[in-house]
Amino acid sequence: MAMQPNVDLDAALKEAEDKYAIANPNSRAYHEIASRPIAGGVGRSALYFRPFPLAFLRGEGAYIWDVDDHRYADFMGDYTAGIFGHTHPAVRRVIVETLDGGIALNGPHRHEAPFAEALCRRFPAFEQIRFANSGTEANIWALTLARAATGRTHVMAFEGCYHGGVFNFEHGPAPVNYPIPWVLAPYNDLDGALALIDRHGNDLAAVIVEPMAGASGCIPAEREFLQALRDATREKGIVFVFDEVMTSRLGPNGYQDEVGVMPDLMTVSKHLGGGLSFGAFGGRADLMKHYDQTGEKSLPQSGTFNNNVLTMTAGLAAIEEIYTEDAARDLNARGDDLRARLNGLADKHGLPVQFTGAGSMLNIHFTAAPIRAPRDVRGTDLRKRDLFHFDMMDQDHFLARTGMIALSLPMTGTEIEGLVAAVDEFFFSRRSLLAD
Repeated sequence: MAMQPNVDLDAALKEAEDKYAIANPNSRAYHEIASRPIAGGVGRSALYFRPFPLAFLRGEGAYIWDVDDHRYADFMGDYTAGIFGHTHPAVRRVIVETLDGGIALNGPHRHEAPFAEALCRRFPAFEQIRFANSGTEANIWALTLARAATGRTHVMAFEGCYHGGVFNFEHGPAPVNYPIPWVLAPYNDLDGALALIDRHGNDLAAVIVEPMAGASGCIPAEREFLQALRDATREKGIVFVFDEVMTSRLGPNGYQDEVGVMPDLMTVSKHLGGGLSFGAFGGRADLMKHYDQTGEKSLPQSGTFNNNVLTMTAGLAAIEEIYTEDAARDLNARGDDLRARLNGLADKHGLPVQFTGAGSMLNIHFTAAPIRAPRDVRGTDLRKRDLFHFDMMDQDHFLARTGMIALSLPMTGTEIEGLVAAVDEFFFSRRSLLAD
């Protein structure tokens, strides 16, 4: 159904919100109930949007159903973690088989070493690894290791980057951030970052960077920028950390292999647990030895569910049976093609809109100006982004409120063509509101 154009952006957004609220009474009721025991009504702040978020009932393949029985093509992909789609038979099989053998086995078990070996084979930076429960935890442990190994205190992070719930620099340092002395550098600004490394080098234990800034809009780092950071940190004895929690999906051997830059440590999470809670960090063996309990003055790294049996088995099936290196190449090629097609639509309609990203991750931005860093999109009109979100849901496509789109393996030409058609309709119907 064609959307009705509006001459006023505020009026159009209000109309879209009202239409959404009328169409989703059960989600509204669920949010009101959930808000009693749960602060804010959601367990993850990123899932909230006004007037209330959708509540979901089930998923299958590339689709999800909400509690009002609307079906959506799932282009959010649980912020990149849902790369396998929903109820993948291989993941389901190994989880059921694992349950039959017990899930809390009190110690090392036969599933964790094969998974660790598979991850080390997959990602060049991993000489040795340790497990955790999330990307946030993986980054905590990696930075703790860097500070202990170097005897230094400070960590450099980059404006607009997100490294987990307690490492959020999307709008500057968040008040909940881990209490580390931070040096905040501009993203993709080679001269600015190198000047700060020169100034603070004697105090810097680590430099941590997303090789593509994910949560702030899928903005890739330039290879020259990453290589310069690699060279400067090596020269000054600083531990260089790649946060590949999201970007590990962007190539058969992670994004590090795509850009040809090797960090000292790397953190992963998201899809690599097969859809279950998971995190891992690792890298150079001479650094990771600090977590070896057989050595003197080793660092403790605990967590009841670090090596939980379900994640170890689901994760191994995920990377060996499902998201193989060939599957990674294919999915990311489809993402590159989709991004080019969507940018072609913006050009066709003559709109100041662009999609950034790499491989199977992309993000819409309502500006025609070059985007090299998160600061380049801070002045864009968020009302347009929110209108896009509501209009995509109205056309049965669910994606992140931020405009992030993540492809999943079960998506076929049907889902891709459906999204292209929905964006084309959005550009056509809302052109008068997007042209400025």
